[in-house]
Amino acid sequence: MPSKKSTSVPFKEEAPDNPQERLKTIGWIVGYVDGEGCFSVTMIRNARTKFGWQVFPEFVVTQGEKSLNSLKMIQNFFECGKIFINRRHDNHKEPLFRYCVRSISDLNAKIIPFFEKNNLKTAKEKDFKVFAKIVKMMISQRHFKYRGMKKIAGLMEKINRCKPSKFLESPETIRQTPQITEKI
Repeated sequence: MPSKKSTSVPFKEEAPDNPQERLKTIGWIVGYVDGEGCFSVTMIRNARTKFGWQVFPEFVVTQGEKSLNSLKMIQNFFECGKIFINRRHDNHKEPLFRYCVRSISDLNAKIIPFFEKNNLKTAKEKDFKVFAKIVKMMISQRHFKYRGMKKIAGLMEKINRCKPSKFLESPETIRQTPQITEKI
């Protein structure tokens, strides 16, 4: 059992040059993400930010240790992200691994364009569209303004299992006065 928090990829499997093989790889990735992937956005408390909260988008694909190579193949395809061990077993008898892309620039330049061009086939497509909208709002720095943060928090409630946003329910947010007149 690996003891490292993050694993490095020991091999470089290139995307196939053959167009048919490349299409198979792309289809495989879309199907894999439909089944095992997640587009999530959370807001975490961070006292060093303007509003005391930080937006944290993340693309994740989870898999058991026996299928770790599949996560490495996805990581090699996108040429970004990291693979972490998730020591939580739940009903699994093996460690789980997570391929995560958290970099805003990688999400914007690699992950989002890929899934805009290669549509997911399940309800994850809807989550992806909301996720992409939030990342694009962050690229345009709307999360640095109160109204932008509030808009992002509202969008977050449409994904992430439709959980209410803690940002919108926090005492600091509720106390915000309507005299904020920033444009987003």
